Amino acid sequence: MNFLAVILCVLLAAASSAEGFNVSYDQRAFLIDGKRRILISAGIHYPRATPKMWPNLIAKAKEGGANVIQTYVFWNGHEPRKGEYNFEGRYNLPKFVQLVAEAGMYFHLRIGPYVCAEWNFGGFPVWLRDVPGIKFRTDNEPFKAEMEAFTKVIVEKMKGLRLFAWQGGPIIMAQIENEYGNIESEYGKEGKKYVKWCANMAESLGAGIPWIMCQQSDAPLNVINACNGYYCDGFKPNAPGRPIVWTEDWNGWFQNWGGTVPHRPVEDNAFAIARFFQRGGSFHNYYMYFGGTNFERTAGGPFITTSYDYDAPLDEYGLVREPKWGHLKELHAVLMECEEALMYVDENPEYISLGPNQEAHVYTATAHPEICAAFLANIDSRSSAVVKFRGKMYDLPAWSVSILPDCKTVVYNTAKIGAQTTLVSTRRSSPSLRSMDLVSLGGSQISYNGLVWEVQEEPIGIRGNGTRTESSLLEQIKVTGDTTDYLWYTTRFEVSEKDAEELHRKNGEAFLVLEAVRDALHIFVNGKSVGSASGSWFRVNQSITLEEGTNKIALLCMTVGIQNYGAFLEKDGAGIKGKVEVRGLSSGPLDLSHSEWVYQVGLKGEELGFFTDSGSQSDSWVPATTLPLEKPLIWYKSTFSAPDGQDPVALDLASMGKGQIWVNGIHLGRYWTLSAPKQGCNGCDYRGPYFSEKCVTGCGEPTQRWYHIPREWLKEDANLLVLFEEVGGDPSSISIVTRSPETVCAQVSDTHPPPFRMWAILRNPVQGQPREAVLPEVRLECAIGQQMSRIVYASFGNSTGMCGNFFQGKCHAPLSRTIVEKACLGRRFCSIPVSTLEFGDDPCFGVPKTLTVQAHCRPADELSSENLSREDTVTISGLYSSKWQRFQVVSERFSNQKIQSVSIDI
Repeated sequence: MNFLAVILCVLLAAASSAEGFNVSYDQRAFLIDGKRRILISAGIHYPRATPKMWPNLIAKAKEGGANVIQTYVFWNGHEPRKGEYNFEGRYNLPKFVQLVAEAGMYFHLRIGPYVCAEWNFGGFPVWLRDVPGIKFRTDNEPFKAEMEAFTKVIVEKMKGLRLFAWQGGPIIMAQIENEYGNIESEYGKEGKKYVKWCANMAESLGAGIPWIMCQQSDAPLNVINACNGYYCDGFKPNAPGRPIVWTEDWNGWFQNWGGTVPHRPVEDNAFAIARFFQRGGSFHNYYMYFGGTNFERTAGGPFITTSYDYDAPLDEYGLVREPKWGHLKELHAVLMECEEALMYVDENPEYISLGPNQEAHVYTATAHPEICAAFLANIDSRSSAVVKFRGKMYDLPAWSVSILPDCKTVVYNTAKIGAQTTLVSTRRSSPSLRSMDLVSLGGSQISYNGLVWEVQEEPIGIRGNGTRTESSLLEQIKVTGDTTDYLWYTTRFEVSEKDAEELHRKNGEAFLVLEAVRDALHIFVNGKSVGSASGSWFRVNQSITLEEGTNKIALLCMTVGIQNYGAFLEKDGAGIKGKVEVRGLSSGPLDLSHSEWVYQVGLKGEELGFFTDSGSQSDSWVPATTLPLEKPLIWYKSTFSAPDGQDPVALDLASMGKGQIWVNGIHLGRYWTLSAPKQGCNGCDYRGPYFSEKCVTGCGEPTQRWYHIPREWLKEDANLLVLFEEVGGDPSSISIVTRSPETVCAQVSDTHPPPFRMWAILRNPVQGQPREAVLPEVRLECAIGQQMSRIVYASFGNSTGMCGNFFQGKCHAPLSRTIVEKACLGRRFCSIPVSTLEFGDDPCFGVPKTLTVQAHCRPADELSSENLSREDTVTISGLYSSKWQRFQVVSERFSNQKIQSVSIDI
């Protein structure tokens, strides 16, 4: 069966008559029907998006050069209660796999079923903790029985829908366990037995595809050990006959409440990937290609944000993040161009030292020397280098790799970005009030940013039925079953007349001391809020004012995601443990640890469904003539219309404190405007090894300000918005916003390689014409439905600054703006060659020059008729031949790799 037939099988995977294909592997690569393949995988987690988002995410991953989609399988989403399975909505895994098949891509299924993933409890269902005698992730019969049962459910469901490769489906590999090698030593001999059991159990299920374990140096021989990390170019499998697999390339990092926002420069990410394939890699996966959102209470923890953006090539809303997406797309295209040469070499390529920190790896076929690809690397983190390779000189920037698909011509360098940079604009949507709404206000209510609020208070402490009384402190998750973030601990105690008089005489305060608390706590004494705190098993020493007689303490404990990583997760917990004392009394410390504690699970608003249609109609809601600012435990309700257009929608909560959000009864997740430290955002140098704190932004700002509202969860009008505010905020500043990529920039020097789509010309030049005449170029592209309305900045010379803040240098071609405006205004796509011949006289002879452009994109219907009349095609102009003749390539779509027509004007 030829390769086209294989692709056809994948496309028709959902059809029962689809013809299957074999997946195997050798020491060099995975073999798809006997052919070695380079596999580039995009990590996309289906429940971190919505089903209507899936097709677009998959399509953008494919357009970006991926041929595999990878996901974890989330046990607690699929089996929320023992024996009750859920494959609906965001957990419709079969539909997600089928969409990948329809896109003509392969699939990597990481069952785990422990996944980590910064997901609540690492993906384990909370009921698993209560199985008698259970110990997680070790040679424990109760755990192995549950793990095997769930894994079998997933495999059988995929098999029943004919989704494995041998059935004609897209699934070419699966994973069992996850990063167990990092904690295996904690379990001793029982851990080693468990690893062998996992491999044998997985193989026994008859999936008919290779199984992988990541971070498992003692992986049994019936599975493939794989690498996770920022760099995997030095990784080798733990046994011969296996390909080099990179299951998680951390191309970003997750966010923690109160932390800065991490970014990984694309130059470093591309360097790491190029080095991986340079040194024999065959399968690479982005963790994440799309991160998405931790909707509901799925964020792990503690303290992982609702946003799981991960600085991925596709941002949290599904928008392309440039230049990361475009620069990596070029890399993928170049690697695929090299595939034949890379796959010819059975094990190690030819290695050539080019200097103290410079080296080359050459892949060539002995019988076919014309099939040749080379990687030239400079791993010096400070200095560029000029190296000699096969009789030619090559410039290598520091910390970069140049790729030569013919062992002669540099078509890509990891440090030289030709892709545009895109800045996303956030626009406030003002939902206009209809006339009937204005009448109903009666002049007493006020509209804030188009939102009219109603409020009600959440009662403090015990509210009625459903309480539990114990003479001890209970662990929170054991009581709540993780059905809610909230658990009330309340108790009463007496203060004697003598103690009260002594406190009053000294004008003193007593102190409430809690030995250990996790994750967050609000303290109320005699119905008044006295303090809040958060952390991982933190100590509390809170001053309190007491009265003579009975005093009541109400402690609202909150989880912020159950621990998702580490050994012995079943022992982890939350809430209050250790001693609880009142200190500062003349009679001595008062130990409340074994007093009578009354527990209430959850909130009244949760119990009555304040966020649902029925709960929102309750008479207990009060119109907010004035908003209760900075007051804790308040429910807020409003309605809004969906913003016009198709741009992604978000909620701006910069003015709020901490709480949770619902839209039309759907839980968007937690919010918290905890600010990051003011120090630490000191710029970023991509050169040198990356770590998560190296390149950060957001110092002094809330870690997360905007919260994604998927459009498929919205109606045209009367969308119900409900917030529960825990600590106090100002809802008058809340707004509905849309996010649109409206600013595009590019900086390309005359030393950049030409764009890779010109490789067809470079590879087969017109007779007698030099390759050097094919030029680098600036390429700009607005989003679908937009055109370039204004050139904000243009200079051919030595500009400084960055997108959104460029400065003209001393070297500047006066015709820069005129030439760029002629090429770009009124178009969605444009391209300008980077050459002195394009911009007139050389503005600074002998000095390297860069074309720097910033353009503003607006919807086409907002532009003038003059601009709208321009041809909506892209003209890729260039210079060619020894006489510098001009050529033009006209393409219907800028991002299409194929050249549809070429005309050379002599």
